[in-house]
Amino acid sequence: MTNLNTEAQIILENDRIKLRSLVPDDLNNLLPIAHKNPDLLRYSPSSIGTQAQLKSYIETALLQRSQGIRYPFISFDKKAQAYAGCTSYGNISNANDRVEIGWTWIGREYQGTGLNKAQKHLMLSYAFDELGMQRVELKTDTRNQQSRRAMEKIGATAEGVLRSHTLMSDGFRRDTIYYSILASEWPNIRATIFADPA
Repeated sequence: MTNLNTEAQIILENDRIKLRSLVPDDLNNLLPIAHKNPDLLRYSPSSIGTQAQLKSYIETALLQRSQGIRYPFISFDKKAQAYAGCTSYGNISNANDRVEIGWTWIGREYQGTGLNKAQKHLMLSYAFDELGMQRVELKTDTRNQQSRRAMEKIGATAEGVLRSHTLMSDGFRRDTIYYSILASEWPNIRATIFADPA
């Protein structure tokens, strides 16, 4: 199948959401969300609460894209006609037909609206149906119950906890729980959970 090429200009779109490549100028599109939700990434090792932190976040994402290990998107909510946040493919392993979906954050006003489900549907469809990935991974802090519920609602299987896995900005070492969806599971998940993609 096709490799995930981080040099390509990828646009993923459905009736609800448009994902396009993150660019440096998106600082201006994302800053209002970051200022309104400074603790949005409290379970992440990254911070976006200030302009400097958000600028560093975007620069890191774009550097990792140039290294071929991450593909960051900005999320545009068509219903609200507004930028809502970010998401990425990451830990790309074309040799193993494996990719992670993560680095996802959306403003609180967009949470619970179906936006994240529509976004995950796009990303999973592209990974499995276009790229031929055999495995899509997701992970989060074990304390992040909201994120864990969201992963379970899209049919991801909890695989296990990696203890003391990630150093947080406050010095805390978080336990990380991994989830996955396999290519063999995708047709059923697509036909049931994503029968209505939003």
